[in-house]
Amino acid sequence: MSDELRARCRALKALVGNTPLLGIRCTWGGRAYTIHAKLETLNPTGSVKDRMALQILEEAIESGAIDEESTIVEATSGNTGIAFASLGRALGLAVRIYMPDWMSRERKQLMASFGADVVDITKDEGGFLGSIRRAREDGASDPHVFLPSQFENPANARAHSQGTGPEILRQLEDQGLRPTGFVAGVGTGGTVMGVAEVFRPMGATVHPLEPSNSPTLRTGHRVGAHRIQGISDEFIPELLRLDELDSIVDVDDGDAILMAQKLSSVLGLGLGISSGANFLGALQVAREQGEGAVVATVFADSNKKYLSTDLFREESIQSDHITPDVELLSFSARRHDPRG
Repeated sequence: MSDELRARCRALKALVGNTPLLGIRCTWGGRAYTIHAKLETLNPTGSVKDRMALQILEEAIESGAIDEESTIVEATSGNTGIAFASLGRALGLAVRIYMPDWMSRERKQLMASFGADVVDITKDEGGFLGSIRRAREDGASDPHVFLPSQFENPANARAHSQGTGPEILRQLEDQGLRPTGFVAGVGTGGTVMGVAEVFRPMGATVHPLEPSNSPTLRTGHRVGAHRIQGISDEFIPELLRLDELDSIVDVDDGDAILMAQKLSSVLGLGLGISSGANFLGALQVAREQGEGAVVATVFADSNKKYLSTDLFREESIQSDHITPDVELLSFSARRHDPRG
């Protein structure tokens, strides 16, 4: 393995992870709640996907699957591509990204700014599944292509069983708390599966989340359309094992948009749509668990990648939306201090 690649990887490890845990105080239906959320917007490219990308790249460098001649090729709906474009460039590697052409233009522009070759795949060409097919074709035809294969690579889940999960646990323990639940939207499944390895043996429940507008996890295939970019990508990923998790949580995409907007306008937290969904999902689980619930989630990315989307337009309120009845009060922030 190249000493130069190893050195560059060490530098990146100092930048990724160890994000703050927010304690967001709110009321809903006359009851007070605190939802604990990892602020993953503080990773280098502004999303939780930096964790997975770095874990996959580090393991590939260690095993010799990546060298200085490698080209990273991945299919992505956005944040993963941005992470690989940035971290790959930092390692001195070429990056090619295949993605559905309906994803926000900000995501494509960010990848291109990091020097990645971004290839749009239309619905007629297969959309997300077509993107995966094209990436695999590149891998089969070029020995220098490295396929991260985020939807099936166990290193994805390890990024969260070794990083995100233990970090949340330490940050809660610093406050004298023990987790009772965790909720996260499913894109690759890496976050929920990795955190489940840490939380479920302790008796905490771990819930995958999906849009109620497109219940792929419940049906096994794409049903309808939704606006929560980064989750529910038309199929159930290989990493996800629903029989090892607890009940699926559903959130309407309009409700998720409203909550992301509210977290920004009331608390000053600039977050993406999936973060609004995760907060609402965690709130539902906290209500079900009742008094003493300590439910955690992740704020997966920031609002900056959604400037051209409905997140920055007025969203109509529906009768079944939760957000209008939630009063956001304040938040605390905590990093783990190993010195105590």
